[in-house]
Amino acid sequence: MALRFFNTLTRSVQEFVPRDPAGKKVGMYCCGPTVHDFAHIGNFRTFVFADLVRRYLEFKEYEVQHVMNITDVEDKIIKRVHESNTSLREYTCKYEAAFFEDLDRLGCLRPHRMPRATEHISEIISLIERLLARGLAYRAADGSVYFSIEKYRGCGSQYGQLVKLNFEEMRAGERVSSDEYAKESFADFALWKARAPEDGEVFWPSPWGEGRPGWHIECSAMSMKILGPSFDLHLGGEDLIFPHHEDEIAQSEGAGLQPDGGRFVKYWLHGAHLLVEGRKMSKSLGNYFTLRDLLSKGYSGREIRQLLLSAHYRESFNFTLEGLESARRTLGRIDDSILRSKERLLTGPQRQGAEVVAEKELSRFAASLDSDLNVSAAWASVFDVVSELNALARLDSLAVGDSDRLRLAGLLSALKTMLTVFGIDERAQTEAPPEIIALLEQRQASRNARDFKRSDTIRDELKAKGWIIEDTPKGPRLKKSPAA
Repeated sequence: MALRFFNTLTRSVQEFVPRDPAGKKVGMYCCGPTVHDFAHIGNFRTFVFADLVRRYLEFKEYEVQHVMNITDVEDKIIKRVHESNTSLREYTCKYEAAFFEDLDRLGCLRPHRMPRATEHISEIISLIERLLARGLAYRAADGSVYFSIEKYRGCGSQYGQLVKLNFEEMRAGERVSSDEYAKESFADFALWKARAPEDGEVFWPSPWGEGRPGWHIECSAMSMKILGPSFDLHLGGEDLIFPHHEDEIAQSEGAGLQPDGGRFVKYWLHGAHLLVEGRKMSKSLGNYFTLRDLLSKGYSGREIRQLLLSAHYRESFNFTLEGLESARRTLGRIDDSILRSKERLLTGPQRQGAEVVAEKELSRFAASLDSDLNVSAAWASVFDVVSELNALARLDSLAVGDSDRLRLAGLLSALKTMLTVFGIDERAQTEAPPEIIALLEQRQASRNARDFKRSDTIRDELKAKGWIIEDTPKGPRLKKSPAA
């Protein structure tokens, strides 16, 4: 089956065909963080979704160039810089570093390129100059430069490619300088904002005077510089569809840089909103979580990631603490299955041909993700493999033949590949410290002496210290508690 995505541009599920004539190279851009504060869990749903897209494309043997911008200058940032009485770079570098720490904790691959807006001012100015030369932008009395939607539509271009706009019913605004504006209006938007007193020292020289770029033009300039005037994939949250992504299309295609009047981006993918405990995230409601908030509650990055990937990216998803407990149990079940399977494989010789078993399981897994990243069906493939691995691992050693070992090896290989695509790392087995080993030995001695009361007391003591005992046919096995 061919890989298919829902393309917001065409409002339909389409087969993914890269622009590369050889069909191998893929240019992928994801709108990155605005580094004015710690990113919240809703932001990270988008970034984990983008990471899954990249990982799956690479699993399909595409050569992906993944670009994600860092918005390090815009309205909210300048306001915070002024309030904190610090420099722009000093303020943003703190939150930029925190963002990448969080991204790593969630198991996301670092993008190949991470351009900062402040490092691309010359490219932004050049793009604005081109729009002015083509008559699609104009300079206001204060020195700001705006994109003219009327002129853009007047030359036969469509404003409203990602969303359907009724220009007769919508409230038309003359122009807006704010980076974000009302969804029920369309308005000329700022490409360059003239320096204002509240901007402090955040400004750059330009042909129109001192000022700074508007938010929308930053992404166009950076993405086209790195990926070219036309590229394959542009990802983001659905809240960015309008006005941000719509404005990106207008200014990028308005610049006329695409060959033969082609599109700026071929496929637009958008992730749905995240609810928390059934409601929109809000600090006033007490359901606003950064990743760090959840880590401080004892959850791990891989547990949070598993929950974020448990629902389809285009479905609104309700993120709950109960869901995180479920993710913990799910990963615990998978981790135990891998550990038992490895132990069973150590008891006998390996056999050639396990890759045939793995390929069959991976084919079903891939068929699910080929269908617009159907993660529910893909997770079902994971759980089917886990169930069969557990059944094989439970067999008596004498009853396990070469064909069983071959199947066990193939299933284990398939499972590890599936988890790699999902970005779920295999949990490292932690060596127990000497004092924990001593307690385990005391418990075993108590069991041998049939002092089960003492044995149970030691089990509880180990549990309180973050260790779980599993009694297996080969003897007791220590396992670090998932919550530890």
